[in-house]
Amino acid sequence: MRVEHEYVQHGALALLAALDVHTGKVLAATPATTGIVPFMDLIGQVMSRPDYKDAPRVFVIVDNGPDHRGQTATGRLRDAYPNAIMIHTPVRASWLNQIEVVFSVIQKKVLTPGDFPGTGTLSYALLAFVNRYNRTARPFNWKFTADDLTALLHRISQPEQTASQQAALSQAA
Repeated sequence: MRVEHEYVQHGALALLAALDVHTGKVLAATPATTGIVPFMDLIGQVMSRPDYKDAPRVFVIVDNGPDHRGQTATGRLRDAYPNAIMIHTPVRASWLNQIEVVFSVIQKKVLTPGDFPGTGTLSYALLAFVNRYNRTARPFNWKFTADDLTALLHRISQPEQTASQQAALSQAA
């Protein structure tokens, strides 16, 4: 979209979302502000469901956003929901969190090109899309295993070998 110099921004909006990896369904909210309270409200929606409330353990995988970073956030979650265990993805590795796949779909299907007259319209579009998405939601076929991660970490931690070094190693073997 072209943006003229008269373009007026109509505000910003946060989308908080949780993915049920067993069903593929998404819980979402577009609170007026971000912070600890909206994050815990979303977690409350998740943990109020019988599958999670009654589960012996629930893993809550989060990135390192300010609303749920560090040991304080981990303790806050544990105090509110003793069966919930917060796991932080490594810094700059939020791609390990499957909700990022959903965010990518939302980016492509709802936000691009984004021309909304206000945050209310944007909120409606986001939540309507999540509602539609949930009607056909399925779990992701996540093929990246712990062994794959170990191999990747090993590969990237090794110094790069030149082609001649690789050839010499091949001939020696």
